[in-house]
Amino acid sequence: MSGCEVEYDEQESRTTERAYQTPEITAQRVATLQALSLRTGESVLDIGVGPGLLSYDMAQLVGEKGRIVGIDNASAMVAIAQNRCGGFAQVEIALGDAQHLEFTDADFDAAVCVQVLLYIPEVRKALVEMHRVLNPGGRVVIIETDWRGLVLNSSFPELTEKMIASWDAAVSSPQLPPVLEQMLKRVGFSGVSVMAVPVLANSYVKGNYAHTMLNQLSEYAVKQNRVTKSQAQEWLGDLSRKQSDGAFFFCVNRFLFKAFRR
Repeated sequence: MSGCEVEYDEQESRTTERAYQTPEITAQRVATLQALSLRTGESVLDIGVGPGLLSYDMAQLVGEKGRIVGIDNASAMVAIAQNRCGGFAQVEIALGDAQHLEFTDADFDAAVCVQVLLYIPEVRKALVEMHRVLNPGGRVVIIETDWRGLVLNSSFPELTEKMIASWDAAVSSPQLPPVLEQMLKRVGFSGVSVMAVPVLANSYVKGNYAHTMLNQLSEYAVKQNRVTKSQAQEWLGDLSRKQSDGAFFFCVNRFLFKAFRR
């Protein structure tokens, strides 16, 4: 698929903001910050800044002498991030395109890109741009998910497969983790490492990550005519019953890649 069905308007952006403040995604941010190993005074590019939660944390690590630049192609996300990070003079948030970074060569000590590349048609171009704007020896941290590894306690496994397929069809570049290490090396990165960051939830309540994503999957599946509206309701109803019975289980692996510019 050459395009992307996922659009972050005001409502979608606020929904994402709530989901990304849950414990399971907060744990992911901790892992991301550990991988970045930021030092006082460093400059960092946050590609796909989203609601600005990571930039907010990074600003405190680099301090007033540092620099955080966050970009996003969704104006609603930019507005949320600007509001969240407005108290930091060292943070700049603006509209931007990962495939065309409007910065000079070797402008940053580090770059971070969380759950962004799947929305991009030309992933290689974005990686080339990341490499270009990093200082020699600078590092990049990227997180992506492969939804084919979803573990879900559902009474309707065939419907679950259709839901996963709908997500792959809704984004431009699904299933990146198995090929991303090779792509990083081919554009000039070295010292590539990868680790799994599981997103585990045993509750299905409105606002948490599992509830947000599973409902989003069902919406795309209906929109793409992979399932009927009644089938989607049946699938979601089963998950609600699992929650009531204390039997809900959800886990999907995100993969954290770290690499260095030579």
